[in-house]
Amino acid sequence: MDKAPEAFRTISEVADELEVPKHVLRFWEAKFIHLKPMKRGGGRRYYRPEDVALLRGIRLLLYNEGYTIRGVQKILKQHGPRYVMDYRRASGGGGEETMSRPPAIPDIAAETAQGGASLARNLGEARTPKLDKAALIALLDEIEICRDILEAARE
Repeated sequence: MDKAPEAFRTISEVADELEVPKHVLRFWEAKFIHLKPMKRGGGRRYYRPEDVALLRGIRLLLYNEGYTIRGVQKILKQHGPRYVMDYRRASGGGGEETMSRPPAIPDIAAETAQGGASLARNLGEARTPKLDKAALIALLDEIEICRDILEAARE
């Protein structure tokens, strides 16, 4: 029996619907302050319809659009959760109302990785390329987030 659209969903139901593991949803709660499912006795999570819509938008930005956690955090900070909830309509278009897409947010990890490719090309040259310390620190943050995900997956 399907639930009504306005019904609350358990973490298992949301994980199945979004095709992500439950630990990923818990991890996203830690990374995105706008995600606040209700918690009942024993710490059971119940997601409101707006929580599920926000999770759909976050998943789309991360998995389909290639944003990093930090990039999605920046979009949430600049545009708010409603923008991310409605992002699917903007990207899918289909006869629904469309809205402007988020501005291009630089993916520091990807830029650093590209810089790493140029670093490899430059190794044969006499000069050493200058490394952007801020970009390297941001890359380290991204790697630490990946490590956290992997550790949560092992549990």
